[in-house]
Amino acid sequence: MITHLKFMSIPVADQERALKFYTEKLGFKVATDQEMGPGKRWIELRIGKAETRVVLFTMDGEEGRVGTRMNCSIGCDDVEATYRQLSERGVEFETAPQKQPWGTFAIMKDSEGNAFVLSSD
Repeated sequence: MITHLKFMSIPVADQERALKFYTEKLGFKVATDQEMGPGKRWIELRIGKAETRVVLFTMDGEEGRVGTRMNCSIGCDDVEATYRQLSERGVEFETAPQKQPWGTFAIMKDSEGNAFVLSSD
């Protein structure tokens, strides 16, 4: 039976820049960093205690996905506090936290221009 989502790939143009962003600004931890063909690396990152990992890798032919809206949400305990903390670290946001009947969210961008929803669990 299926037990969980193993990883989600985030398309990046510059793996080193993205690695620095995700580890230094967001606090993710490197689980795997190894060669994956000429000039590319397979970089898996851990997010806190979550089982699902994030992979900083762009498949050949999918370079057009870099800098787009990601169809996922990154969860946190407190959107407003996380927004303040990440803003202080230089993370760019498209929107400030917004309260909706279903919860609070903000939209953040990574070093590659990919946009993510940041929301409370």
